Amino acid sequence: MDKVVVVLMVAVPAIIVVALVWVPAVSTVVLSFTDWNGIGNLGDIKFIGAENYVNATSNYPPFQPAIEHNLLWLVVFFLGPTLLGIFLAVLLDRELRGSKIYQSIFFLPVVLSLALIGFIWQLIYSRDQGLLNTVLGTQTDWFGDSSVNLWAVLVAAGWRHTGYIMLLYLAGLKAVDPVLREAAAVDGANEVRTFFQVIWPVMRPVNIVILVITVIESLRAFDIVWVINKGRNGLELISTLVTQNVIGEASRVGFGSALATIMIAISTVFIVIYMVQVVRERR
Repeated sequence: MDKVVVVLMVAVPAIIVVALVWVPAVSTVVLSFTDWNGIGNLGDIKFIGAENYVNATSNYPPFQPAIEHNLLWLVVFFLGPTLLGIFLAVLLDRELRGSKIYQSIFFLPVVLSLALIGFIWQLIYSRDQGLLNTVLGTQTDWFGDSSVNLWAVLVAAGWRHTGYIMLLYLAGLKAVDPVLREAAAVDGANEVRTFFQVIWPVMRPVNIVILVITVIESLRAFDIVWVINKGRNGLELISTLVTQNVIGEASRVGFGSALATIMIAISTVFIVIYMVQVVRERR
């Protein structure tokens, strides 16, 4: 009976993962080499080799801006929300008065979906009645002006990402052996030196996790941009281009699959880095 339970506990999740993750992923890669306009035209699937990739990188004007915006998203997330989240985690780890309340406040945006965050920030960024324009005394169209809307969205998305990184890093700091801090204090090291020379090296596994999460979050950014303007007018991202081509007015499943495969390839590089790090730590 125990063996049956164990087999079921392993087999059922494995089947679900294969059916909902691996089959769609492999199908996406296969379809990226075809010319296909959707499920209603199963008989029209035609193999065209790497033509979709050539068209995406050479003959598709939104592709380059989308790549640039995703890279900018990644850089801003590293320099802003990620570093701020680490800084907040270090402060809260010192058991300040009311630290639990601060943790709840900073973590609150994490439990909200990016779509809901988009709606919340639309109230702040509204041109006519928004809080920001009221305070500044301007009428800037923060989400409609292509010269500023990407930065406005990054602030909104970074608001959520900061709390996520804070929680991960705070959990890592709580797991650090107090003996290390005590030994550093005995040697005469101040708090800054203790953090960078003792705590930071010990937190290497957490740092790798944060690196991978930040990269993946930057690549899969979609909800908030789609809510605002469906990824157009200065908010082009790879994920929105995939959606526009797969389920848009002009359904091009093969071409959209090629764009999705590019996303998978970029994400895989960082996932492999993370897995290599995990294997090394276990050894």
